[in-house]
Amino acid sequence: MTVRKAWIWVTVAVGSALSFVMLLVIGVYLVAGNLAGGVGRGAVQLARNTVPAEYVSLVEEWGDLCGAINPALLAAQLYQESGFDPNAKSPAQAQGIAQFIPGTWATHGIDANGDGVADVWDPRDAIPSAASYDCKLASYVKDAPGDPTENMLAAYNAGAYAVIRYQGVPPYRETQNYVKTITTLEESFAAPRQRVAPSKQAAGAIYFAQKKLGTPYLWGGNGTPEDSGRFDCSGLTKAAYESVGITLPRVANDQYNAGPHPKRSELLPGDLVFFSHDPNDSRAIHHVGIYVGGGYMIDAPRTGAVIRFDPIDTSDYFGATRVTEDGAKALPTSV
Repeated sequence: MTVRKAWIWVTVAVGSALSFVMLLVIGVYLVAGNLAGGVGRGAVQLARNTVPAEYVSLVEEWGDLCGAINPALLAAQLYQESGFDPNAKSPAQAQGIAQFIPGTWATHGIDANGDGVADVWDPRDAIPSAASYDCKLASYVKDAPGDPTENMLAAYNAGAYAVIRYQGVPPYRETQNYVKTITTLEESFAAPRQRVAPSKQAAGAIYFAQKKLGTPYLWGGNGTPEDSGRFDCSGLTKAAYESVGITLPRVANDQYNAGPHPKRSELLPGDLVFFSHDPNDSRAIHHVGIYVGGGYMIDAPRTGAVIRFDPIDTSDYFGATRVTEDGAKALPTSV
């Protein structure tokens, strides 16, 4: 196919597709008033593939240790603290997947795997220790008014005394942000117990992306003048949601936790759809697109191609995320 014919095809395809896309966008608003989201308390299951496979059983088992936590909340803490990196070490000397400082570990670290050593670097000890520590904090502040989980998280950040003193989450900005961050991330790690509410900004993100149809792909492209307006896959999704006031991380696998995860049968226009080399590991995600309905997405596929419509039902389809403003804000700056 000649270059001229290729661009004619793109032009025709774009023109005929725009009305199709906008009908799908309208559908977002038609269903928006009929769906409800939220995790809630009580029995909570992990969303599929949100936790690395080697840690799923530990998080599921220890995440039900007491009523103040659940597996999704425990996963959210581990993700926020270390990005599930068992070798993480912070400038403040916090260590391991749960980021215990040495003094806290000396008091609250447990030998959960029974090998005779409480090892902060071993997730088989550190994850149970994190859950156990959460539950101890919850017991310390159990008489404070308010949500037990939020009080526990506040105690984790500011100390139990502060929660008791203020009879709930203390008026410290850092502590209040910490509580909101973890409870928001919890939604990303929980399997929704009801249909997930549509993103209010979905239509605007699609509108941005569809205007880029036919633009040549550029590895690492962010759409800047220096990039001649070109994008790669995650550069396009980041720019699309940035156009409606939501800032996403730059890399596709970091964008995965920017909101709850609808099932394939529940996808709506504006959802981000992801593709992974490993069907059990979100950190192996290598591609992302913006779902437009009918089994198709807008994506920047690869070098030598243009931004276009592609089917999502491929062998490496991994899952989807319904982006929320709070979900994006809750993501760690580096995971």
